Amino acid sequence: MSSQATELVRLLTVRGETLAVAESLTGGLVAAEITGVPGASRVFRGSVTAYATELKHGLLGVDGSLLARRGAVDPQVASQMAAGVRALLGADWGIATTGVAGPDPQDGKPVGTVFVAVDGPLTGPSGSAGGGKVRALRLNGGRAEIRMESVRSVLAVLLEQLAGEQTGNERAQDTERNGGF
Repeated sequence: MSSQATELVRLLTVRGETLAVAESLTGGLVAAEITGVPGASRVFRGSVTAYATELKHGLLGVDGSLLARRGAVDPQVASQMAAGVRALLGADWGIATTGVAGPDPQDGKPVGTVFVAVDGPLTGPSGSAGGGKVRALRLNGGRAEIRMESVRSVLAVLLEQLAGEQTGNERAQDTERNGGF
């Protein structure tokens, strides 16, 4: 279990929010990282490992024509996976990974091409998604390194979104609750 996962579970617990995960190239590693944290059951709703492209459409609601045109390794696919798992599992936040871990290219994309996405609750007067974010990665290394860096990256993006949304008052309350200064 990583310090990122520990911090993620802590922040979600403080906020009273939940998380769902959609994974492709990481094959369950994101869910394993989060559920390795004691107390994760308070915030973790579940996960979908949609390794096969047709499952991204059938289970997560990714647009079939998008998948046909661009393939599964695409920023819009990652975004729709995150939104789809969030809706499917009834979570406040959804995160997703899709990409090419190797050894061969996929959908015309080279090994190391990865997209991670976060979809979060509606916030603000405009009603925009507070957590709507996709990050494109170009990773080096072998299959295992690419998969683990994808896990670290998707957790980092969600942590950035959560930290960015936390107001000064929430930070003060959180620090006080946790014996901080």
